[in-house]
Amino acid sequence: MMRDILSMNLAELEGLMGELGQSKFRAGQIFGWLHQKMVDSFDEMSNLSKALRAELEASCFIASAKVVKRLESKTDGTVKSLLELHDGAAIESVLMKYSHGNSVCVSTQAGCRMGCTFCASGEDFARNLTAGEICAQVYANSGNAVLQNETSGSAEQGRVGGVVLMGCGEPLDNFDAVLRFIELVSHPNGLNIGQRHMTLSTCGLVPQMLKLAEMKLQITLAVSLHATSDGVRREFMPIAKKYALGDLLDACRFYVKKTNRRVTFEYALVRGVNDSAAQAKELVKLLRGMNCHVNLIPVNKARGDFAPTSRKDVQDFAKILQDGRIQTTVRRSLGGDVDGACGQLRAKGGLK
Repeated sequence: MMRDILSMNLAELEGLMGELGQSKFRAGQIFGWLHQKMVDSFDEMSNLSKALRAELEASCFIASAKVVKRLESKTDGTVKSLLELHDGAAIESVLMKYSHGNSVCVSTQAGCRMGCTFCASGEDFARNLTAGEICAQVYANSGNAVLQNETSGSAEQGRVGGVVLMGCGEPLDNFDAVLRFIELVSHPNGLNIGQRHMTLSTCGLVPQMLKLAEMKLQITLAVSLHATSDGVRREFMPIAKKYALGDLLDACRFYVKKTNRRVTFEYALVRGVNDSAAQAKELVKLLRGMNCHVNLIPVNKARGDFAPTSRKDVQDFAKILQDGRIQTTVRRSLGGDVDGACGQLRAKGGLK
């Protein structure tokens, strides 16, 4: 069976070298080629013998994310990419450009099983991604990769300094692969992206959140909240039927206690549904005393018949939270003109 070498950590590569009768130091060379120089073929590993390269070719493959098409936002420079995996599965990723550097929003599944009503990713589910396939999305947008604007023909290069796991899929539904991905992209002999520059978003899988907390990683945990009551939350998110709001918030408090890291709450504002002053005041009560931050997001057009809250009402909602001493920002929507904003990524067919 062919093995996904891009998903292997250093210890596993050393084990592979032992199987092939090679010295352990070769594992470090291979790791550097894969995760620092980001090559996508064994032929490029020029300090390995031809015989070893042939053995690797015969027993392993490098998970790839072939760029099928890119779209660049005319308003903010955000680049959305349609990527094809080795088995033909399709995913999307987004490169976001900020004054402080570049970040990539990656997918963790081809599709999503969570079925949130306002998210396009939940329209179908194919499979989990491997750690290597998640890495490949970052590498397709990083370092030596040239980002080609499909329409203007302009090109630019830039290192990726941050990762958000907010693309297609629920990261904690693919727990082991996501944890391996974090290990690989944060490795000092790879891209060396610090964990504090990574954000993992979840719709609220409570057992996995508790397990993640025990690992004491330094990533930012972003929790999709979107409501102040179980009834309203269940309208948006089927997962709320399994895990009550109180249990979710208890898991968040546990995460803060274990990691000493602030939790971010994502709150998509939907006109006439979850954006009233009363609900803002209830949110203050729910979060008071917790080390947290609230991101308010006027809902983006994706699935369902939802209208975004007006700008004035968003600001009024934010002020109530801020007056209640809840750290709050209104998220700037990036890539909306290329369906690259929050909730708009699809497993397939999103770029046409």
